[in-house]
Parts: sequence; structure tokens; C-alpha cells
Amino acid sequence: MAASDGTSSKWLTVSITLAVAAISATSAISVYFLMKKSNDFHRKVRELETSLKASLGKCAAERQGRIRAQQALRKALAQPKSDNLELTSYPMTPIAMIQSCFSTRNGTPRQPLLVPLARACLIFDTARVPPASLEGLGEYSHCWIIYVFHLNTDLEKLWKQPSESKFKAKVRVPRLKGERMGVFATRSPHRPSPIGLTVAKVEAVEGHMVLLSGVDLVDGTPVLDVKPYLPYCDSIQEQQCQIGLRWTMCYV
Repeated sequence: MAASDGTSSKWLTVSITLAVAAISATSAISVYFLMKKSNDFHRKVRELETSLKASLGKCAAERQGRIRAQQALRKALAQPKSDNLELTSYPMTPIAMIQSCFSTRNGTPRQPLLVPLARACLIFDTARVPPASLEGLGEYSHCWIIYVFHLNTDLEKLWKQPSESKFKAKVRVPRLKGERMGVFATRSPHRPSPIGLTVAKVEAVEGHMVLLSGVDLVDGTPVLDVKPYLPYCDSIQEQQCQIGLRWTMCYV
């Protein structure tokens, strides 16, 4: 009986030992896999951090490159490369086009508002100018229009070969019975920079179009800019445009 009890005790001890060993082995395996997962996780985190730093560095370098390029462009546009102004240019693209009742230069009024019933439609390029840009323009009675004298016969030569293009320093003024004056004292379309300025009455604003009256623009005129007419600063009360006593009324 005593021998049987001793054998049972031994088997119990062995069983407990095996159980503890199994638990220890299982725990060790679990710890191993946990440590492996933890190491893999930290490795992936480090890889992601490295990748993120590289991406941020690349973005910063690209941004600095864009900033330098923009600064160089502004500097190139703002400053001539030499003392010769012909080497300096300021590229401008028309933002709108005039659809006018005047199909040719002949017959187009010489000045704005001379023909109040003359109608025109200013159509903006929706790809460059959203309709929201015109909000509020309809609240003004008139607007200024800056445009290009696109039908000048010497326009292409003036732009492509400015050094070979000669403009007349003096032009004949109709109101002076043909007397000549300096081009900058006239409204002649033949100018060193063929840009015109006119004023028109705003009849309505509809979407990307402005309906005008009193225009002196030929059909197809490209427009560079539009500004509202402001009476408080655009209307000069004490104006004078007589040279000596040759005329008392200026309308050239």
C-alpha cells in the first residue's frame, strides 16, 4: 500500500513538472511571437518615419524650387536685362472680346459716346474669367475699357521687330484742321504701344457678358481689362486742354 502511494506521488510530480514545462514552453513561444511582432511593428514604424521624412524633404525642396522660379520670373519681368527697353516685355493676354455693330474701322466713331445708340457686347473668356468677377459691375453707369488696336497695319512688325518698327512722332489732329501734334497729345491709334482706352455705358450684365452702349470699338476688338467709371475721381472739374491760344476745346 505504501509502495502504491509512492508511485502515485511520483506520477503526480512528473505530471505537474510536465504541465509546468508545457506552460513554460507555450509562454516562451507566445513571448517570442509577441516580441517578433513588436520588432516588426517598430521596424515598419521606422520605415514609415524615414519615408515620411524623405517625402517632406522632397516637398520642401519642390516648394523652394517653385518659390525661386517665381522670384526669378518676377525679377525678370520687373527689371530689364540691359539698358535697352526692347529686351523687357510684360506678356498680356486678352480676357474678353468685343462684339460690335461696327464691322470695319471705317464708320466706327472716333470717340466714345458720340453715338449713344451704338451697341456692343463684351464677352469674357470663361476659361480665364469666372462670371463672379463681374458681380457689382452692373451697379455702375459706365465702365472703362482697356483694349488693343488689333487692326493696326504695323502691329505685327511692332511686336516682333520693335527695333525696326518706326512710329510717327507727330500726327494730324482733325480738330486742328490737320495741324500736327505729338502722338501722346492725341488719341491716335498708331502709338508705340498700341493700347487704347475708352468708356462706355453699362446697359446690363448677364453671366459672362456685359451689354454696352455708346461704344467706339470695332467688332472683334480684344480687351485687356475693364474698370468701373468713378465720377468722384474720374471726372475732373477744372480741366484745361488748350495749347497757347490755338484752341479752347480739346477733342483729339
